[in-house]
Amino acid sequence: MTIPTASRSASKSESQPDLIRGLSLLDSVLLLVSGIVGSSIFLTAKDVAGPLPHPLLFLGVWVLGGVISLCGCLAFAEMGSMFPDSGGQYVYLREAYGDLVAFLYGWMLFTVANGGTIALLAVASAAYTGQIIPAISQQHVVFSFAGLTLTRAHLVGLFLIVLLTAVNVFGLRWGALLQNVSTWAKFAAMAAFVVLGFALGKGHWSNFGPHDVSLTLGLGPSQFISALGVGLIAVFFAYDGWVYITWVAGEVKEPRRNVPLAMVLGIFAVGVIYMTMNATYIYALPLSEIAQHETIAHAAAAALISPSAAIWLSAVIAVSCFGAAATCTLCGARVCLAMAQDGLFFRSMARVHPKWRTPAWGLFWQGIWAAVLAVSGRYDQLYTYMIYGMVLSYTLTVIGLFILRWKRPDIPRPYCCTGYPWVPAIYVLVSAAWTVNTIITRPTEAFWGTVIMILGVPGYLYWKRSARNA
Repeated sequence: MTIPTASRSASKSESQPDLIRGLSLLDSVLLLVSGIVGSSIFLTAKDVAGPLPHPLLFLGVWVLGGVISLCGCLAFAEMGSMFPDSGGQYVYLREAYGDLVAFLYGWMLFTVANGGTIALLAVASAAYTGQIIPAISQQHVVFSFAGLTLTRAHLVGLFLIVLLTAVNVFGLRWGALLQNVSTWAKFAAMAAFVVLGFALGKGHWSNFGPHDVSLTLGLGPSQFISALGVGLIAVFFAYDGWVYITWVAGEVKEPRRNVPLAMVLGIFAVGVIYMTMNATYIYALPLSEIAQHETIAHAAAAALISPSAAIWLSAVIAVSCFGAAATCTLCGARVCLAMAQDGLFFRSMARVHPKWRTPAWGLFWQGIWAAVLAVSGRYDQLYTYMIYGMVLSYTLTVIGLFILRWKRPDIPRPYCCTGYPWVPAIYVLVSAAWTVNTIITRPTEAFWGTVIMILGVPGYLYWKRSARNA
């Protein structure tokens, strides 16, 4: 059952003053791109090259992933123009399915996806910085007890979580400025890597040849589709994050126009970045070698320029991870704010700070939980479980577009999904097939991802009863 509009309005009135609409279109595009481009593009090529060892397939699956993500973006864009409020996808799910489905999505975000992402990116940024400054590397263990190991890199990661949380508490403009600066630095560094790699690098154009590997990989139709699906797991992971802009829609200027536009422009920008980076990897190394390197960016830089270039790449990855963590920190607390204002989460998180006009308590508790996950060392494993859940939530949301067209035809739609109903239908079919393939090929991850979501049901019943009593 969806919480009545009057109740939500009353809840929001208690948390006045409201958030400030201070994000421009450029801020929104940079936020979306920064949220997507974290560490994945520097690490996931191995997971794509393994099941798809043909250059056309390797590059083609990145194009396919971008096109599929764009189909989802176009559907989300229509809903973003309908509900230009903070919370984004949580709001869309609530309006389409009711508050239980929306709560489980928000529960998944807070407990694993957001907290795990911030922890993962902060510690990764510190770890890569440690390759430049050995004094803070992961080799220096502070203490180890009962399977828990805390290194100096973990301590630096904790400091970054505190820094990002504090900056975002003290105002939207400061948080946006921090992520904008880190995003432009990221762009400049990756552009230098691509340009120098092709202009001066010791690569080989012959690496773009098939090398006796057929386009079908010698597999039958079902096996080929399964291999493509396995490759898409890493690609979807790399493209994940385009939904961030919907979470902060309540702080975007002219949201009915800028949220849809930022999603489309951002996906195009990310697609260009991913294609040029992966083309550089292939120019540096044949796919057979790419499939053997966990840190492909280091290997490519060493092959193209010199082994010492790997240190420079460590700085690039550290900045990229930091920028993505800044974006996730800024956006994630807005979903908690929307949940709490609906009476479905901790009441303190429903309040907007009267001076800084930010969801200060949501940011505070998000930072605390991210720090706990960072110390636990289980954030990467937890996030692996939730990739399945995130794509499932995207699928349900796009299906929700069809439901809302039927259920709420009266709501103004400044932007209508391009290619409706075919474009969102394509996304639903592909992502649903991918979800089924993930359940078959990665049953453990799918099982634990489902368990984590179901564990939120008691919390929903508790907060629902508390809201009803209040």
